[in-house]
Amino acid sequence: MSEENPICSAKGCRADAVWVLAWNNPKLHTPERRKTWLACDEHREHLSRFLDVRSFLKDVVTLADWQERERGA
Repeated sequence: MSEENPICSAKGCRADAVWVLAWNNPKLHTPERRKTWLACDEHREHLSRFLDVRSFLKDVVTLADWQERERGA
């Protein structure tokens, strides 16, 4: 996630990302692995629901909080 102005991961959306949705597919990834999707305010709920229905969603945090975590790691 090194883009200067990250954008939403929703198909066709070009809005600035505000949220990070951390997820994991247990059939493909080790339990500690986290993949990420970015979301704008408009698509956060839709993308979260998509991942949650599949039991993939692990965490939803603001982009600023996620970046702070990454700097501290």
